Amino acid sequence: MKEVIKYSREDYFYSMKLPPFLQPGNTIGIMCPAGYMPAEKAETCVKTLKKWGYKVVKGKTVGGKSKNYFSGTDQERLDDLQRMLDDEKIHAILFGRGGYGTTRILDQIVWKKFKKNPKWIVGFSDITVLHGYLHQQLQIASIHGPMAGAFNHDEGNNRYTTSLKDSLEGKPTIYLCKAHASNRQGKAKAALVGGNLSLLVHSIGTNAELDTDGKILFIEEIGEQLYNIDRMLLQLARAGKLKKLKGLIVGGFSECKDTVRPFGKNVNQIILDAVQSYRYPVCFDFPISHEIENVAVIIGKEYRLEIGPDQVTLSNI
Repeated sequence: MKEVIKYSREDYFYSMKLPPFLQPGNTIGIMCPAGYMPAEKAETCVKTLKKWGYKVVKGKTVGGKSKNYFSGTDQERLDDLQRMLDDEKIHAILFGRGGYGTTRILDQIVWKKFKKNPKWIVGFSDITVLHGYLHQQLQIASIHGPMAGAFNHDEGNNRYTTSLKDSLEGKPTIYLCKAHASNRQGKAKAALVGGNLSLLVHSIGTNAELDTDGKILFIEEIGEQLYNIDRMLLQLARAGKLKKLKGLIVGGFSECKDTVRPFGKNVNQIILDAVQSYRYPVCFDFPISHEIENVAVIIGKEYRLEIGPDQVTLSNI
């Protein structure tokens, strides 16, 4: 029987379905809905998943014959994803990589069979738009976490990839990180939502736009100009996405760039300015990012966030 989590407030109610957690012998599909990934880049992931006790099916978009940026044409990527969504013998879909391209096929996906037999969808970055759609339109939980490429670090044996195993198997998770000087202390208990900042902003006004009211929001980013981060935070604020949060988790903002004439603020200052009117707790440098430090979290599941003077704790117990 599928677990259903119900959240309620005076002005809000929804039910979030959790797909069945994985058991030894279950099958995980690997495909690429966006950018191209050489087949050899997925091999460590395949070996690790098998070591964990799972069967693995690779889609045609892993190391396909594409000659451009994408892992295949829009139709080829759509067909590969649709096959895995519809296949009842596949119990989770772990994406090879993100990049760009999931939005191009999102509205052509047929969800009829998936809604009857939901399975875990795992990824981050460009996959944020898919997480948003699952959360808002289908009320089905998904996992923001390491993709196949991440397993090439430490041969798939580190606490970030193993956090994915724990999430897939439904084990309680507790993540700890050091306090940051810019943190705003406090506690929150709410459903967790979020993802890549660019994709969250990209989804505003679409069927993948996240309702953040009463929730803990997490954001992360890579390779953006500081002024563009400021612009995206302003867009979230103007769209009301920062107003009624229970808490904000700021993950890694790596490889950020400044203009020749400096913008005048760093990333943390930009974010704090965007939420200065609100009183909820905020933490920085949480291990959700485009780097190795990227723990798995279940979007739509209730988490406890505690930001203290020395340590930050995020748990789903």
